[in-house]
Amino acid sequence: MKSDKIRVFIVDDHPMIRAGLAAMIDGEDEFLRVGEAGNGQDAVRLIPSAAPDVVLMDLVMPQMDGIAAVSLLRPQMPSTRFVILTSLVDPQEVERAIEAGANSYVLKNASAHELVAVIRAAHAGRRTLAPEATDALMTRRQQGSPGADLTPRETELLALMTRGLNNTEIAAELAIAVPTVKFHITNILGKLQVDNRTEAVLKAIKHRLVPAP
Repeated sequence: MKSDKIRVFIVDDHPMIRAGLAAMIDGEDEFLRVGEAGNGQDAVRLIPSAAPDVVLMDLVMPQMDGIAAVSLLRPQMPSTRFVILTSLVDPQEVERAIEAGANSYVLKNASAHELVAVIRAAHAGRRTLAPEATDALMTRRQQGSPGADLTPRETELLALMTRGLNNTEIAAELAIAVPTVKFHITNILGKLQVDNRTEAVLKAIKHRLVPAP
């Protein structure tokens, strides 16, 4: 006979955090702890057979991070809810988590009472985002994504910069004059809000504005 309890699986690389979460789960009559894992690879291996309703998934772990694990597990387990539980507030990571199929993004400083509510909400199909995560997303969207206003020509030129080409080489590659290259580079630096070519290249790679060299 199937239990009516909410089946919960815990994934975190810190044993003390896993122990604390396990104690919280075990202390709730409506929850049933069905397994634990210390990294993303073990989570991908163990979770399908445990058949949890809700997975508490750490974000930063060795071997495979939590978002990568969710992206692999989600297609196999469409009815399982994934809650990212982390201390990292980064709008890019929040967006990655949601795109991978996570239902919620919660910080580890949440109280036991709050986590219980998050698990219940996730099981019911409701999304929960930590206020800090929501604020980070709002700020990012208000500021706009870096490089969103680059023209196709500027993006093309930026890609050549990431390959290490100097102004003369870029001019030859694009069949334009060197002063035109300098003009474009000035615009690129301004739009990316950086002071020099090196910072522009690093930002372009970090935000995937161009293919990695």
